[in-house]
Amino acid sequence: MLTSLALVVIYIVLGFPAALVCVPVVLLTGDISLMYAWGMGITRLGLRVMGLRPTLHGLEHVEPGGQYLFLSNHLSNLDPLMLLPEIPVRIAVFIKRPLMKIPILGYCMGLAGFIPVDRRGDVEAARASVRRAQQVMDSGVSVVSFVEGTRSPDGRMLPFKKGPFYLAMESKQPIIPVSIHGTETMMRKGSLAIRRGRAHITFHAPLEPSHYPDRDALMAAVRTAIASGLPEWMRG
Repeated sequence: MLTSLALVVIYIVLGFPAALVCVPVVLLTGDISLMYAWGMGITRLGLRVMGLRPTLHGLEHVEPGGQYLFLSNHLSNLDPLMLLPEIPVRIAVFIKRPLMKIPILGYCMGLAGFIPVDRRGDVEAARASVRRAQQVMDSGVSVVSFVEGTRSPDGRMLPFKKGPFYLAMESKQPIIPVSIHGTETMMRKGSLAIRRGRAHITFHAPLEPSHYPDRDALMAAVRTAIASGLPEWMRG
């Protein structure tokens, strides 16, 4: 059994030399592409060093150069680390707003199009996050959302948040539902312990928002797709 501290140490060791090169480039040019590519590569390498590996299914549904809204279930803090480096298009994610205040890193995440989210339950703040996500998608970047809004405490799917479906109907970009399982045993909610293991990530066929009469119908279709890639007991 390993700990999340070990993973942090690995990322510091791997990331510091890259930061020495990439951060000045970003600050001087505003171009995030080099840091983005290195960051995803270092994330993938760090997981492999820790014995954390993904098995991918359905990646043929993601066309390189395409633009999508990826909607995934959420089981563990490892989910973003396992999923994001495997997506073969440029992506931005929803993150907690305080992370955007970290010096330099917050600036870089802003350039990358990462979307700050307030967890206060403020309706206007939620709308602002959706508007920001729409701007990111208008720039040609895909967006990833863990659509339950938080990690499941027991592995079963939780109710979905409505915000991503407002975004889907506004952007009209195809949705790729994503199913993740296996991470719930690698790093459990509330624990810092990490166990070596394999995550299973399934990219489902794209869904076109225009094919559904309203957000509720689209939400139901996404839920059905995600559930189909999970063990039966997780389907809620």
